[in-house]
Amino acid sequence: MKLYGGKHNATFIEASNYANSLVGLLHFEEAKSLMRKTMPVAERILGKGHRLTLKMRWIYAEALYSDTGATLNGLREAVTTLEETERIARRALGIYHPVTSGMEGTLQEAQAALRARETPPSESA
Repeated sequence: MKLYGGKHNATFIEASNYANSLVGLLHFEEAKSLMRKTMPVAERILGKGHRLTLKMRWIYAEALYSDTGATLNGLREAVTTLEETERIARRALGIYHPVTSGMEGTLQEAQAALRARETPPSESA
């Protein structure tokens, strides 16, 4: 931010990379906080269909559903975010773009996590 300012493409790249690293280190709250601050600015500056904006939303959703302490609402938000973002990615980047196909896999994982949480344990278990 000090080098490029809060509205520069390089700032969004660095924020995205940092948040992705935080998710990898299981620092989900920090990743979510960073993405909540930078995603709206990136969307306004770059647009919702820009590859970097899409990746930021993807990272945010991943931080939401990967957290073992995720709430049911957090899982729902992750699925909704991924569904919306995947649709935009398909339209903006195409179905064969790595971001689009990667996001599809993450969406399936998030949906599975949500289903597992919503499905009550059976009485026989």
